[in-house]
Amino acid sequence: MNKKKTVLQQVTVEDYAAEGKALSKIDGKVIFIEGAVPGDVVDVQLSKSKKEWGEGKAIHFHTLSPDRVTPFCQHFGVCGGCKWQMLPYEKQLLYKQNEVVQNLKRIGKVQLPPIQPIIGCTETARYRNKLEFTFSNRRYLLPEEIAAAKETVIEQENALGFHVPRLFDKVIDITTCHLMAEPVNAVKNTIRDYARQHNLPFYDIRFHQGWLRTLIVRVATTGEVMVNLCLGYEDEKERIRLFDHLLKQVPGITTLLYTINPKKNDTIYDLEPKAYHGKGYIIETLSRGTGAEELKFKIGPKSFFQTNTRQGERLYQVTRDLAELTGRETVYDLYCGTGSIGLFVSDKAKKIIGVETVQEAIADAKENAALNHIEHAQFFAGDVIDVCTSEFFQQHGKPDVVITDPPRAGMHEKLVRKILETAAPLVVYVSCNPATQARDLNLLDEKYEVTRVQPVDMFPHTHHIENVVQLKLRSQGS
Repeated sequence: MNKKKTVLQQVTVEDYAAEGKALSKIDGKVIFIEGAVPGDVVDVQLSKSKKEWGEGKAIHFHTLSPDRVTPFCQHFGVCGGCKWQMLPYEKQLLYKQNEVVQNLKRIGKVQLPPIQPIIGCTETARYRNKLEFTFSNRRYLLPEEIAAAKETVIEQENALGFHVPRLFDKVIDITTCHLMAEPVNAVKNTIRDYARQHNLPFYDIRFHQGWLRTLIVRVATTGEVMVNLCLGYEDEKERIRLFDHLLKQVPGITTLLYTINPKKNDTIYDLEPKAYHGKGYIIETLSRGTGAEELKFKIGPKSFFQTNTRQGERLYQVTRDLAELTGRETVYDLYCGTGSIGLFVSDKAKKIIGVETVQEAIADAKENAALNHIEHAQFFAGDVIDVCTSEFFQQHGKPDVVITDPPRAGMHEKLVRKILETAAPLVVYVSCNPATQARDLNLLDEKYEVTRVQPVDMFPHTHHIENVVQLKLRSQGS
């Protein structure tokens, strides 16, 4: 028998905590609440209850916060993305700024300069340049659909959209996604409608059967559009019919590819996409500012690239400014991905050395350096903590500036120790997770002081936040 979960009545939501969860305090106990806004008065069904904290979901609203706005997406509340659409954007920025401040103070516990106001996005919708949709023969049924059906048996329908949070085998059928500019919805809806009309088999994730698996769309600011359709197996005749129909209905596609994926997982990095139409890649550009030559990036179906191009430019401009380059520096770009940060700052540096684990990303970095005629940038594949040895630094030059942009888990402690040992005069730490960044800053505090902090919002309507920190080597004896 399932234990009945506790429901807390008429809880006043007070603030936001990390990861987009609201919070309240009841008799000194902190309650983290999903789906609420500060100012709401709600009933909370607890899913976890510890001595000092609890966690739950708002299941009934007695009073709505005056800060609430009407979400612009019809899929809000069901889709797992854009969870903050009910908050005005200026409020989102306020809570993100506060999260950075609290993480650096509570976890970092280091001396901080005044933290600069967060840099928000000019465009708060259609800002992404890449989306991946999933095909499924198990469409997620909305509660109102189930209620309306009553005693009628509901047939499972095919869907193309996003996975339901915490339900691995259910997909929300997305009509219009506002995260990306057209023709993303035209591509998605054209393929789905054609597949339904012609009874093409959508993938069954439970039994790993079916033809249509995933759809990846990229739209560059140059206007070029890449579509990569991932299929469970080859069916050349049906594929050609589908592709010809798609190209006729959506003529703006500049590159159309397909990837045969017979594996149980959806990753394509160990597979070989094939071009059906176009050159097999698109060109994206990044502006480095007034007077600087625009950078070009060749983006293939497996390339890594900053997901928000225009805000990526601003993030990289902040990184370049905090690096304080004069043209004489050897810059190490750690966790460099496709080398976009290193290439972006290369016109202000003497030498760029990039290191990244993913070999495909390093291949892209080398190709993009050649595309932009940047000859003083070198890129190396391998785990950063294995590559960045004392011998490596001796061979390629002691770093004057270290730029590090690690994944959400932050830097490996061995790399932090190596940076401390190398004692580069200046470090710029770019992070997508201020909590792990703060942990690393605490370790770096042994030799470095935090001199500048600049939060940057990359993903409006989500709780994600980027933060850039400048650290300078303390003078001996200080």
